Amino acid sequence: MTAIIPELPLLTLSPDELDLLGALRTDLLGCRMRLELLDAYFNGEQLIRDLGISIPPQLKGLHTVIGWPRIGVEALEQRLDLEAFRWADGADASDLEEIAEANDLFDEASLAHLDALTYGREYVTVGSGEADLPLITFESPLDMTISWDARLRVAKAALRLSAEDGAQLATLYLPDQTVYAVQAGAGWEVYDRDLHNLGVVPVVRMANRQRTADRVGRSEITPEVMSITDAACRRLMGIEVGAEFFQAPQRYILGVSEGAFQDAEGNAKSAWETYIGRVLALERDEDGQVPTVGQFAAHDPSGQTKIIDLYARIMSSQISVPPHMLGYTSDNPASADAIRSAEGALVKKAERRIRRFSATHRGYMRLALWFRDGEPPDKSRRIECVWRNPATPTIAAQTDAAVKMAQAGILPADGDVVLEMAGLSEDQRRRVAAERRRSAGAAASGQLMERLAQLGDQSAPLPPAAEVTGGGGGL
Repeated sequence: MTAIIPELPLLTLSPDELDLLGALRTDLLGCRMRLELLDAYFNGEQLIRDLGISIPPQLKGLHTVIGWPRIGVEALEQRLDLEAFRWADGADASDLEEIAEANDLFDEASLAHLDALTYGREYVTVGSGEADLPLITFESPLDMTISWDARLRVAKAALRLSAEDGAQLATLYLPDQTVYAVQAGAGWEVYDRDLHNLGVVPVVRMANRQRTADRVGRSEITPEVMSITDAACRRLMGIEVGAEFFQAPQRYILGVSEGAFQDAEGNAKSAWETYIGRVLALERDEDGQVPTVGQFAAHDPSGQTKIIDLYARIMSSQISVPPHMLGYTSDNPASADAIRSAEGALVKKAERRIRRFSATHRGYMRLALWFRDGEPPDKSRRIECVWRNPATPTIAAQTDAAVKMAQAGILPADGDVVLEMAGLSEDQRRRVAAERRRSAGAAASGQLMERLAQLGDQSAPLPPAAEVTGGGGGL
């Protein structure tokens, strides 16, 4: 008989795995500088290039910040609220809710959306977790990259780099396994392998502003946004320099002797002591003429502020937010209709991101079900993502629209769709459904008791004849 020798997992990376890790690591490090620049603009930490004309050397360390890139990104992200997962066929979605709650997906999803809008992409990994529940994590593109199959539009491999206790860790995601390695000298030492045998890489990419020739994604902080931000920061710096040198009006004195600038001991006064003198006691000259005292016009920053307002209007068109969110105001305040009209482009942009990001959320949720059940979920069953309305109208407006559709007979008045249109969250809709069931049960119980009481009255025995006739007499 031939003995079957079990195959032990490799404790080192194979040549193919080593080449793949090196290629992905080079790609990750090559993109990191660009991503860190986007992160600096989001945090207001970018270095403004000085033209070297109007800024004196003493103020080279002056740093001005305008948070317009962060405002544009957060204004869009705040309209992307993932609320629930459900099956499109209306089946019980408790299995999806269990996975979502175990991984805190709804809070983590907001962080993923913010990174995707800032960096242009975000990654989601799925692996084996505890208590037979899959582990879903969102990974920053600063630490992770993938090798993409453009024809099949799936990942061929992925790499995540991290540091822990001074050690460089690498996680290599492959179609049949996930390899965990630690850097040892010039090489890598494998300390774990997760042999999942899925046949696909358990990583999905959440890309922003994709194009057919660019599936990686692009940031909302575009080159034009960076340019306008830098220009506005330079104008703010010009205002600071003007305030430092020309805010206090310069004075001039004509026809005065040198003694006017000396103290009682004959020592020359400092420029500041001379300037702050509120009352100048000046003597007449030899000819009896009184010295002429005056001052130059103070620095007026209104010219610079008008330029900053112009930049704010240009930036408003670039990031699709109303100008008042960038600090631009006019003499005639915008009406409510004008504000809603200005937010139209932002709402449409949010709707497009919802459609694109929903594919990513459905993708990693199907992978999670695959990890949990050990087999791929049925392709005929579609997962839906429930989002909050990105237009964010008032509750009164949403309720009015829902009531009109119910009155017109388009939607059933007691249906879940009406509650969703009215702005109720998934949890609130479940509570309303439970209260409706309790009310219906109480009403049915009351009707049953009334019916039983009626039947009891009908089956009661008739009274004696004497009682009926009211006495003992005969007919």
